[in-house]
Amino acid sequence: MALSRARRRSAAVDYWPGFVDAMATLLLVIIFLLSIFMLAQFFLSQEITGRDTVLNRLNQQIAELTELLALERATGQELQSRISTLTTNLETARAEQDRLRGILDRPVEEDDSPSIIAGLEQEIDAEQAISREALNQVELLNQQISALRRQIGALEDALDASETRDRESQTRIADLGRRLNVALAQRVQELSRYRSDFFGRLRQILSQRSDIRVEGDRFVFQSEVLFSSGSADVSSGGTSELSQLANAIIELEAAIPSEINWVIRVDGHTDSEPPSGQGRFATNWELSTARATSVVRFLVSEGVSPEHLMAAGFGEFQPLVEGDDPESLARNRRIEFKLTER
Repeated sequence: MALSRARRRSAAVDYWPGFVDAMATLLLVIIFLLSIFMLAQFFLSQEITGRDTVLNRLNQQIAELTELLALERATGQELQSRISTLTTNLETARAEQDRLRGILDRPVEEDDSPSIIAGLEQEIDAEQAISREALNQVELLNQQISALRRQIGALEDALDASETRDRESQTRIADLGRRLNVALAQRVQELSRYRSDFFGRLRQILSQRSDIRVEGDRFVFQSEVLFSSGSADVSSGGTSELSQLANAIIELEAAIPSEINWVIRVDGHTDSEPPSGQGRFATNWELSTARATSVVRFLVSEGVSPEHLMAAGFGEFQPLVEGDDPESLARNRRIEFKLTER
């Protein structure tokens, strides 16, 4: 039976590895491109957020000016209505005044008593006083309307200026977005070039180890190279490998321009077997995180700048291969190094 299983395993190895590796490489390339796209969108959204704040403030000012303009126009309409009413009253008073003067100007008859004539004169005087008051109010309202029209003109000019600034801001934001996309694409291309140089340097340094390899955009160490089983302390054998890696990272720090925000992400991965009950880690997640952190600490002790390193633990949830046979479990226990943007 053991011989039969060995033959089946051998047959599976003969048929599938090339296909699986090709599919895995394609998947990793797609994931990398998606990561770059999401990163570019993040930086673009961060840059545009500030412009959105300015644009929102301009829109708020335009809304306030529009509301104030509508209020001023309503006030103008009310004043026009009052002027119309006063003009009508003035015309009525003048008509009444003319009627009374006509009565006074006709020949005095015998039955016209002095009291009647005096009463008519008093009515005429009252009508004249009303006319003068109405004229004064009309003049005052005309002055107010003129001032209101000047205010409306100023508000319309301010509104036009705000709309012009709004259009200019929209144009600047669109131009900024285009330039930012170009800059991000250039940064991604530049970082990709440094990644290729860095991985090439690592291949030269660590080319003799079959348990250290490149998987897509990551450099992969099998956990056994760096750690004992169930431990998160770097082994004495792993220190020499990590020391060579640290030297390569220090060379990379000197080569990459300071304006490029980059990090080497150290990812810890485990197999699907739970940690030993006697160990100090309750879950594989804790073990993978502790191992990634130990690697980062060692690299820092070797002179690598802390701002260019970050640690992450993934436990058993991102396996390279499926299966619970010893070979698959060993391959999934790994430490990955990925050069990426912050």
